[in-house]
Amino acid sequence: MHPKLEAYLQLVRFDRPIGSLLLLWPTLIALWLAAQGVPELHLLLIFSLGVFLMRSAGCAINDFADRKVDGDVKRTSERPLVTGVLSPAESIAVFAGLSLIAFGLVLLTNALTIGLSLGGAALAACYPFMKRYTHWPQIVLGAAFSWGIPMAFAAQTKTLPLALWWLFAANLLWTLAYDTIYAMVDRDDDKKIGLKSTAILFAGADRLIVGIIQCATLALLFIVGITFDLSSFYYGGLAAAACLFVYQQYLIKDRAREACFRAFLNNNYVGLALFAGTVLHYL
Repeated sequence: MHPKLEAYLQLVRFDRPIGSLLLLWPTLIALWLAAQGVPELHLLLIFSLGVFLMRSAGCAINDFADRKVDGDVKRTSERPLVTGVLSPAESIAVFAGLSLIAFGLVLLTNALTIGLSLGGAALAACYPFMKRYTHWPQIVLGAAFSWGIPMAFAAQTKTLPLALWWLFAANLLWTLAYDTIYAMVDRDDDKKIGLKSTAILFAGADRLIVGIIQCATLALLFIVGITFDLSSFYYGGLAAAACLFVYQQYLIKDRAREACFRAFLNNNYVGLALFAGTVLHYL
């Protein structure tokens, strides 16, 4: 493979789809809830492709924001802007290009969805810079990763029912939990270079607080089930998610880098379980 092409694929994390999947599952759940079954095919395609485009765009702007500090972090020291294979201008061009393509897809929906998409783009663009100003950048990421939920309802129903915000809140807390676990991987390096995160803020209480957030996530998802009158299939998925949270707590018990990263990756199965339970309900 040509080195430049390989660098572009690395920039958008083509080989690491976990971020796209964590963004995709709640968006798909929202589409199914909004449609009360299988959503319209064109919306399913628009949102699925849009998720991957915006996640890739977010990675590009993230690497631009962190280009001067990534070399000091073990996990990110080989990123293409650190090694010099790609320039900052090229990463900005990738962000802008992918964002424009995603916006072109949104133009195929309706005015409410288009308006909401501007907020989502703003969240994606500003999140990478938050770790310099607040210990709560994970909240901004949670909002960005949850923004597809109101957009899905807007696209499917042209409305924003109050019920969707239970799912929004649940997903925001879930993102806060798993991205705190992710931040635990880089905590020592982030302290040295002066970056902020909830993992640093929570310090020795990190496992306890993550556990509390996970329990709050489950409680809100239980309310989602009641609000949308979902069946035992959904609650089966919720029970599976609860078991996976317990397993993640086991993995991070010693706060080892590799184990924390495995716990973060495990959240893909949480999303899959919740989506499967939602789909089975409507089947």
